[in-house]
Amino acid sequence: MNEEATYICKRLIDLSRQANRKEIVTFSDFLTINEQSILKQNKEKLESGYRMSGGYEYAERQMVAFIPDALFYEWDYPMQCVRIRPAYPKFAEKLTHRDVLGALMSLGIERSKLGDLIVNDTEMFFFAKEEIVPYILEQLTSVRHTVVTLEAEQEGNINYVPHFEEKEAIVTSNRLDAVIAAICNISRSASLRMIQEGKIFVNGAESLHNTYYCKQGDVLSIRGFGKIRFGETLGVTKKDRIRFSYRIFS
Repeated sequence: MNEEATYICKRLIDLSRQANRKEIVTFSDFLTINEQSILKQNKEKLESGYRMSGGYEYAERQMVAFIPDALFYEWDYPMQCVRIRPAYPKFAEKLTHRDVLGALMSLGIERSKLGDLIVNDTEMFFFAKEEIVPYILEQLTSVRHTVVTLEAEQEGNINYVPHFEEKEAIVTSNRLDAVIAAICNISRSASLRMIQEGKIFVNGAESLHNTYYCKQGDVLSIRGFGKIRFGETLGVTKKDRIRFSYRIFS
């Protein structure tokens, strides 16, 4: 591991150790896909169990809860969802993910304190550690030139389901390099380089080898391309090639 990965690993192990020693649930900040991969690769070093959540299914940034064996109370993730709305919709600009994230960062907030940020044609909301939500509600009054109102949502009020684009592809096998090549429309050698360079994550874990065979339900995160959910085998062509379905998260 490089120096940064070693630091992340030590920090997560320490949170696990605290949970076990104090018999309480401890929580990380929101982890990136790469940080989640580091956690999974070192899970045998943890001194407690753990669970992860980003506030909704398929969330990219996830908070980890380290859970001791001896636990005698119920707990919730210390995160909250905040919905953003234009105060005057008639005069509002079309805001992008970058606009909203930039406005939040301008408040001096660390990116790790924020989870996923959803900005599309119908809604804008983000997840944040609950300790910083009051500050955000008080300080964030505009995004670019658009005046906005913020509201902390009650648990259960957010039922966000990511949008998918359904597609199909044909491969010689379900091996990871073949699947990546087909999805990204690149050569097998280019796909292999992406894998070796640590640009491919399978179910949140970095995959550095092309020997993995994709199966239905696998979530592939491809740096520079996006997130894919591997679907089902739809049949075999006359040349014995496999036709499969997949979903692109949009």
